[in-house]
Amino acid sequence: MRSELFSAENLEKESAQPGMRLQNSKMLKIELNGEAMARVGSMVAYQGNVQFQALGSGGLGKFLKQKLTGEGVPLMKVTGQGDVFLAELAKDVHIIDLEPGDALSINGSSVLAFDSTLQYDIRMVGGAGMASSSGLFNCVFSGYGRIAITTKGTPVVLNVDAPTYVDPQAAVCWSANLQTGYHRAEQLGLGTLLGRRTGESFTMSFAGQGFVVVQPSEEPPIMGSGQQQQEGGLLGSLLS
Repeated sequence: MRSELFSAENLEKESAQPGMRLQNSKMLKIELNGEAMARVGSMVAYQGNVQFQALGSGGLGKFLKQKLTGEGVPLMKVTGQGDVFLAELAKDVHIIDLEPGDALSINGSSVLAFDSTLQYDIRMVGGAGMASSSGLFNCVFSGYGRIAITTKGTPVVLNVDAPTYVDPQAAVCWSANLQTGYHRAEQLGLGTLLGRRTGESFTMSFAGQGFVVVQPSEEPPIMGSGQQQQEGGLLGSLLS
């Protein structure tokens, strides 16, 4: 049988070392020998002896913020030995290595998987959360290990060496030490009162030393009271 489908670039990537790596730009491969954390529903294939466990109230007490969201529990623990392939709506996948002293704040809609060696917590996004599709909270990761995130398209990484402003629906992640705030981008005037809007009424502001990752797409806004669309912010799309 012959086809370009069977070319080397589409064959499974092999490695002698366990852990996360890119199978291709849209798919993550975890060569599992132990455990890892992943978004529920992100598994597209696996080989070997692998188990999947949804994490409820007994597994992630610090993540249970049910009063802030009406969604389910879309975080799972993956354990065993084998190869696990993960993807999320054909989004681009990127791997970030965290080392001791690093801390990264991530919109939960962009979290695909992470090593169980990482520490994580929910923290309020200062200043801009009330107007953001990512809600009032983001997930902050620290420690030593790898995390896989997704973006809708090829992102830009902005070095925050001057006052930086980002549409909160396009912000993927940023250095956790940055100061965030709220900035009104649209000038109020007669046109605004008459309903003429730019669609850029506010932005998130970033100050300090670090970086911000911005995707060329905006996440959908929050839908309803206490509910978020599947691809919405942290609490609606990563955990309950």
